[in-house]
Amino acid sequence: MELGEGLQIIDEWRIQENRFREEQLVTQGSNFMTGNGYLGYRGTFAEWRAAQYVGCFVTDTYDKADDTWVELCNAPNGLFAEFVADGQPLGVLNNPAGGYHRTLWFRYGLQTRSLTVRTPSRAHVTVTEERFASYAALHVVPARYRIESDRPASIVLTWGIDGEVWDLNGTHLRRHKTRVESGGRLSVVARTGTSRVIVAVASALQVVNGDELQNTAYHHTAETAGGRSIYRKLELTVGPEQPVTIEQYMVVYSSNDLADPRSAAVSMLESACSSGYERMWRQHQAAWDAIWRDCDITIEGDLKAQAILRFNLYHNIIATPAHSDRLPIGARGLSCQAYQGAAFWDQEIYNLPMFLYTRPETARQLLLYRHRTLGGARKKARELGYEGAFYAWVSGKTGEEICPSYFFVDVLTGRRIRNHFNDWQIHISPDIAYAVKRYYEVTGDWEFVRDYGTEILWEVARFLLSYVFYKPAKDRYELIRLLGPDEYHENVDNNFFTAVQSQYALRAAVWAYDAMSEFEPQRWSELSSRLGFGCEQRERCEAVASKLFLQPADPRTGVIEQFDGYFQLEDTRPKVLKQRLLDPAEYWGWPNGVAVETQVLKQADVLQTFVLHPWQFSDQGARANYCYYEPRTQHGSSLSPSVHAVVANRIGRYEEAYEYFMRSGTIDLLSTNRTVSGGTFIGGIHTAACGAAWQIVVHGFLGMQFCNGILQFRPRVPFWWKRVAFPLVLRRLRLWCELEETGRLIVTAERAGEGELPVRCGSREHTVKPGISVSFSVRG
Repeated sequence: MELGEGLQIIDEWRIQENRFREEQLVTQGSNFMTGNGYLGYRGTFAEWRAAQYVGCFVTDTYDKADDTWVELCNAPNGLFAEFVADGQPLGVLNNPAGGYHRTLWFRYGLQTRSLTVRTPSRAHVTVTEERFASYAALHVVPARYRIESDRPASIVLTWGIDGEVWDLNGTHLRRHKTRVESGGRLSVVARTGTSRVIVAVASALQVVNGDELQNTAYHHTAETAGGRSIYRKLELTVGPEQPVTIEQYMVVYSSNDLADPRSAAVSMLESACSSGYERMWRQHQAAWDAIWRDCDITIEGDLKAQAILRFNLYHNIIATPAHSDRLPIGARGLSCQAYQGAAFWDQEIYNLPMFLYTRPETARQLLLYRHRTLGGARKKARELGYEGAFYAWVSGKTGEEICPSYFFVDVLTGRRIRNHFNDWQIHISPDIAYAVKRYYEVTGDWEFVRDYGTEILWEVARFLLSYVFYKPAKDRYELIRLLGPDEYHENVDNNFFTAVQSQYALRAAVWAYDAMSEFEPQRWSELSSRLGFGCEQRERCEAVASKLFLQPADPRTGVIEQFDGYFQLEDTRPKVLKQRLLDPAEYWGWPNGVAVETQVLKQADVLQTFVLHPWQFSDQGARANYCYYEPRTQHGSSLSPSVHAVVANRIGRYEEAYEYFMRSGTIDLLSTNRTVSGGTFIGGIHTAACGAAWQIVVHGFLGMQFCNGILQFRPRVPFWWKRVAFPLVLRRLRLWCELEETGRLIVTAERAGEGELPVRCGSREHTVKPGISVSFSVRG
């Protein structure tokens, strides 16, 4: 099935590229990447170098090289392998017309490339390579090559570690030390310039004939290049009855993993070589099987939707550092250095919900990261004159703000643009509080609330109490000088979304205060004393929440004004503004972009509220606001289409919902969003859109919500979908949910669970218990 941009859907688990296009190097390198949450290896080819955007980006290696951008390091490439047959390089750049395909099997994160080249001696040589980032051994990326030929051909293979890497903003790794280890294995050790993190890469290659290793039959030579790289050469012969299979292993460690990363890398490399590719592959498959058992969604009757959905789920999974509670999900995951490998509000609002309902232990890890970074949030609040925790808009390992004040460049003048993402976009803190409270509601994990969550909620509340502005004449509190989700409009007052989230956060702090004082008096007393959050602060939270100004719905139209004065701006449309651009790369927003004085918004803003708080708003209100804001939204952010998909489905605009689902799901596959905005590179995998794919199907098409302890469904799936099935974890129950073609919804609880749960669909309600199924008729 043709997908577009030279891509095909092979089956429900695989996409394939059959035509190589050099202009898609960045995009397809991201799309076809493999990863495991610790590292991400771009979907490039063995013979490629920095000019082709090869990358292995490693978590917890933050460094600042240009005095502006803190970002993750791109490790030396330990899977470099260049094949030359009878003097002819076996590479797609040298042979663009050769038989070629590149495949990503996202069931197991396996990238495969096959290329056939005609050599000067008229031999047709085919090289097939495959690699995966192991989920059973997070530091290892195994690769395997098979070389076949219809005639005898001499192959020269240069392999090793390429230390010349692609960096976006300055050179991070310095002081490289190359080394030939025992057994002919190779290593490169380097150190970051500012953060002093040591990164060690080890690489090995072995030739496999059947089950035997035949290294000694071939001649190896070692050489270094420029002090950063180290290679070896291997000569061999292939023919019609003489194919060759080669295994290569790359291992990465940093000094943030352990004290001696080189020794660890060499030791793990030895283990990988001893295990062999096939054994590592089986262990890796078993790990992925467990992941998909928890996270997969089955759609029957729509191959395109199924493959696109799984592509997005796959990328949300591999971007998530589930192995650690100290690290964030980057806005571009581990696909490149764009957005600095750091967390935005995307993490809690777009990435986390899938894990909240499928792998709550991963959601817990992500929220523990926010607790660990309270120090950075407190520092930011203090420096800006506030109390409590003002979380970083761009948050790395420490939680200190790493968002530059000058993010974009005016492409018309070359001058930097001062944006206020890092000091006016305050909704990041209540967004995190929202996620903490929702985590407890879904999981019932009181220990988390006691040990970590309460501190987050109280510190966010303290920040909000120090930020709100009281207007005596109107006897209300306001939030002024804001930047909401719509980033084109800065310095606005009373943004509706920010106010709703802030009110929710203040009430969550009151809830935590009351619950802790009743059930954990000792811990409550200790926290209250340490944080300065006592009865007075609790009462103030309640008072501010009750008097916080929320933009009212217009009594005639039902539309909620996005912020003060929004309705007085020029009422136009994105297509009109596009015609006003003097340069297509112009930034549309603050301070003088084409959208600033208009009602055109970058992304869903008011509508975002209807997704996070669906039970607070009527369908009529959702419809009025969707109809108003949808035509005025430019969708300049990958976060926007998913929100529109969920709301459109809720109000019965099913065709639009499906179109937005496909638009959100193909942002990366079809490269629909710009890779450069305002002179800044923002390419790579859009992980928020990937996480949102789960929400579109489950919250949107299935209408699943969990509110007040009741699991609720309002299914409205495309009529051609024959079956939808997915797992959920609520409280201590693991559920299997299935919507059949007949219109019957079945919810089954596994026997191993505990407790019971009310399930509602339409006007009917049943209680599900371990080993019990309940069913509902939702059609006809």
